Amino acid sequence: MLQREYQGQNCSIARALEIVGERWTLLIIRDAFLGLRRFDQFQESLGIARNVLTDRLNWLVDEGILERVRYSERPRRHEYQLTGKGRDLLVPLTAFRQWGDKYLSDKPPTILRRKSDKQPVVAALVPKGSGALRGGQVELVPGPGATPERDMWWRDGKDDARPA
Repeated sequence: MLQREYQGQNCSIARALEIVGERWTLLIIRDAFLGLRRFDQFQESLGIARNVLTDRLNWLVDEGILERVRYSERPRRHEYQLTGKGRDLLVPLTAFRQWGDKYLSDKPPTILRRKSDKQPVVAALVPKGSGALRGGQVELVPGPGATPERDMWWRDGKDDARPA
């Protein structure tokens, strides 16, 4: 997205930022992890201009991070689902969230926890091959700083109904 060359650098961080380093791109991926799937859901959640959202969704599909899946023939409509490449962004997004919680939030708006015992989990450096948790074993839940009237992250992506 930044479309810059880093001459003489062999840096995976720079190459990754070329794909996901733009603000809207990361927030779209965050919302996809939170269950949003449809264009209007992303647009409402982010308040992003429709043309910018269209460009970012197309970029993420072209890069193999999201997959466009038809859910209606008439009218023809698509939703966006994370691919394996997209799901692999859970750890970096979790690390960003942790950093923001530590340095930018009085109270964390969300908490990532293990589904089986509800214990909070963190992104951490672990030895390769050790028993790290997989994405399906964790869930994001409201934290002490959650503001339901402002945040839309609790949506399950299936409809526009807010929880009671």
